[in-house]
Amino acid sequence: MAAPDPFSSLLGAVGPSSDYDLNGHVALSPDRILRPAAVLVGLVEGRDGPRVILTKRASHLRHHPGQVAFPGGKFEPGDATPEAAALREAQEEIGLDPAQVEPLGRLPQHETVTGFAVTPVLARIHGAFAPVPEAGEVQEVFDVPLSHVTDPARFRIERRMWRGEWRRYYVVPFGPYYIWGATACILRGLAR
Repeated sequence: MAAPDPFSSLLGAVGPSSDYDLNGHVALSPDRILRPAAVLVGLVEGRDGPRVILTKRASHLRHHPGQVAFPGGKFEPGDATPEAAALREAQEEIGLDPAQVEPLGRLPQHETVTGFAVTPVLARIHGAFAPVPEAGEVQEVFDVPLSHVTDPARFRIERRMWRGEWRRYYVVPFGPYYIWGATACILRGLAR
């Protein structure tokens, strides 16, 4: 009998999330159209246990400059599934060979304030991986301990003014990295 996969417990029954979850005062149009996107929640084995790969977006980007994010992005023609989109984006952004990736499943979808319906794809990365950041999009590739971002006690709620309104959001800082917004919310889903 095969040993149970230690990562399968991360695919628990948690519902979809949204950048609006902490901002109930914002009225959402029921007929809004969300653009499909996918991100790779890639797990690598580290000396101290599993680690999650993250990126710091380039500071010159129009959308989300300098923010911490998972490798990923919007669907392109030819992306038949969230897994295909996440793997393509991870290869483009951080040089991850899709042959090294074992998708384990999908986490609940997350709606962003910028109009995307993001499907996080949880995956194990096999073998040595030396990231190659795509200079036009990614300033840095780093990883954080899975134990850090799945500990509910490490999350907190902060707020800032955005488009004339106070908006609340989750954060889960790690060292010099300020992990917040959609990325923190998706990680909080793992923590739950």
